[in-house]
Amino acid sequence: MPYIKLETTQTIAADTKRGLCERLSRLCAETIGKPEQYVQAVVVDGVAMVHGGEGGPAAFVDVRSIGGLSAKVCQALAAQVCALLDRDLGVPGSRVYLNFTEVAAAKWGHDGGTFG
Repeated sequence: MPYIKLETTQTIAADTKRGLCERLSRLCAETIGKPEQYVQAVVVDGVAMVHGGEGGPAAFVDVRSIGGLSAKVCQALAAQVCALLDRDLGVPGSRVYLNFTEVAAAKWGHDGGTFG
């Protein structure tokens, strides 16, 4: 049930995008402590985005989960995701915003029902 979505100004080749999704999925599962079989990772590239009033490499990362997003987990995810984006896409952490949202189990649907 964790969901991680990356939106970035960078253009990413299809095979690289798939690998990035897999790395984000694994990182999310390991850091939050949820089974990866329930993680959904999405990468949207080539987004028009201005950060701090300027164009250039930038990213927004949306992380949602049913529980598991303590302050310590959010800090760890922020550090790991920013390092990954800097290394793999050339987007410095200073140009990345991350949003962490806990969702009630009754508000998260899957396979024709909800988790709560």
